[in-house]
Amino acid sequence: MNAPAAKQQPDAALTVSGVAFAADLSGALYWSEERLLVVSDMHLEKGSSFAMRGVLLPPFDTVATLARLAAVIARTNPRTVIALGDSFHDRDAHQRLADADRDAIAAMQTGRDWIWIAGNHDPLPPATLRGSVAEEIAIGAISFRHEPTGVEGEIAGHLHPKARVATRGRAIDRRCFASDGMRAVMPSFGAYTGGLSIRDRAFAKIFPSLDFTAHVLGDASMHAFPAARCF
Repeated sequence: MNAPAAKQQPDAALTVSGVAFAADLSGALYWSEERLLVVSDMHLEKGSSFAMRGVLLPPFDTVATLARLAAVIARTNPRTVIALGDSFHDRDAHQRLADADRDAIAAMQTGRDWIWIAGNHDPLPPATLRGSVAEEIAIGAISFRHEPTGVEGEIAGHLHPKARVATRGRAIDRRCFASDGMRAVMPSFGAYTGGLSIRDRAFAKIFPSLDFTAHVLGDASMHAFPAARCF
């Protein structure tokens, strides 16, 4: 459902409290004035976590997720990367990373600031990796945290928003950014992550009405749908 990496471009404007971001088809946000890239809910090593519980999944989620992140970093060359929580699927996931995956993360971190925001799946810092750790961080009018509270100027993750829309006589589910211009919830970035409908009551706690937009990640471009048109 994602477009090939070479065709993915930051091609949709998303404004939060007057600050313009570029919403990327990968599910990342880029703030050009700050040279800041934000990704959320990578859930690295989810496959190995499930395997430990006897649920066998192909062990390729970390490789796929990091490859997509590396492609976005190569395009945008950010000065700072914020990983907006649940970067790892569990507290010990960073210890299960393959050497090649550690090297891939280290290469992406080289020459830039890297901030790990604590999530509910990974509340402890990844001690074996570089980067600083924070519960949340504020830059100007924008606050970055894992779990959304609904305050103005907030960019959060956690809920893995998706939208179900009708197109060409059929219904499809796609990851999306959910935003009303004052706050935004980011889609999950991980290869094995699911989604929660923006019509779920969890979003009603964030957005005071259905007067918000689902910026849906399409195959080659972003598509904006009023939340009221999604189901």
